[in-house]
Order: sequence, then structure tokens, then C-alpha cells
Amino acid sequence: MSNRLAGQVAVVTGGTRGIGRSIAEALLDADMGVVICGREEAGVARSVKEMTETNAGRRMAGRACNVGRYEDVAAFFRFAIQSFGRLDVLVNNAGVGWFDPVDRITPEQWRQVIDTNLTGAFYCIREAAPLMRRQGGGSIINIGSLAGKNPMAGGAAYNASKFGLLGLSEAAMLDLRYENIRVSCIMPGSVATEFGSGTSREADGAPGVENRPRAYRADRRSLAGAAAANAGQPG
Repeated sequence: MSNRLAGQVAVVTGGTRGIGRSIAEALLDADMGVVICGREEAGVARSVKEMTETNAGRRMAGRACNVGRYEDVAAFFRFAIQSFGRLDVLVNNAGVGWFDPVDRITPEQWRQVIDTNLTGAFYCIREAAPLMRRQGGGSIINIGSLAGKNPMAGGAAYNASKFGLLGLSEAAMLDLRYENIRVSCIMPGSVATEFGSGTSREADGAPGVENRPRAYRADRRSLAGAAAANAGQPG
């Protein structure tokens, strides 16, 4: 895996904590250049500092970005290209969850979930695909969820965003497969992160997650390893 990925460049959204941070660390271990984003500039700067100290000699950069805003996403991808000159792997990981019955979730909460989990992934794919096309290919990995196949009470917004992300992934795969751009969607169940831990914060630092009980939680590092292995697959 390391030989295939060495010298390539990856973008990881929501890369300051949780699954996103573990994926960024796994890609750094594979000798990739990594660019992360999160909503808070201070959190991004702290994460970049910590990860570069841990992975001495690795190439890394970061910038604040709300993936639900197209202008933020466009500026973030310009920053990534200015930093490393190319883009080989995109990991759409940024996510937020509000959990309430469908008649109680607010319009603002609904928009935040859809804008972050679904529209944000579309914005990032739209920016990444032309860059990958110009250099002959790449890999796009969307971090979905079993909530994209299994509805749950209280999950109207989150289910809708993850069902939509799976559909987006499959349609984008059909659009881009003949241009040597692989599109995949990893769909874990519960993962041991701060998402849904009762901290009222989600993976990239925005407010909005209730405490939701989990019967079993997978190790996020295992998921990160799977994402890195996926990125290293040939086109």
C-alpha cells in the first residue's frame, strides 16, 4: 500500500478529529501528502501541528472550511493545489447528525445535516474530479453509514443524508469510471468516536449531536486502515 500511495496527495474533509483524523494519520503513514479541513481554524491548526509532530518529515497542510458552502469548498481545493500541486485521493468524511422525530427536528437542523453530509460531498466531488481528470485519474472515497440502508426512528435527517450519499456515490461512479477515477462508499456501523458521544459536537467540530446508545462500536483505526487500503487500489 505504501509504495502505491507514496508521493501522492489526499484531501480529507472533517480531518481534525474522529474517523477523519484517523484516516489522515493512516494516509500520512503511507507517505502521502495530506490536506485536511474542519470548520474551526484553531482546531485545524492544532491538528496539523499535532500530526506533523507525530509523523516527522511527512507533508501536511490544513485550512478551515465549511463543506456546506460552495465558496469555502472552492477556496479549500485551490489551497490544496497551491500546497501540493496535485490531488490523487479525496476522502469525503465531514459529517454531522441531529436526531429527533421527523416532526420535531427543526428546518435549521435538517439543512445543516443535508448541507454537510450530502451537499458538501457533492461540492467536493465537483471540485476534485476535474483535477483528477487532468492528471489521469484518482480515487474518491465517501464515508457513508449503514444508516444509508437502514432507517431508524429519530434519524430522518441523518438517514436522508446517508441514503443520498450512497446514491451520489453510485451515480458518480458511473459518471467517472471511464476516466480512471474510482468512486466508492464505505458504510460502517457504529464507530468509537466523539460523534454521538454526548459531547454535543460532531466529527469536524460543529455542534449538534445527541447522545445515542450504541450496542457495539468499531475501532476508528480499523476503518481508517480500510480507507487507506481502498485509496491504494489500482484504477
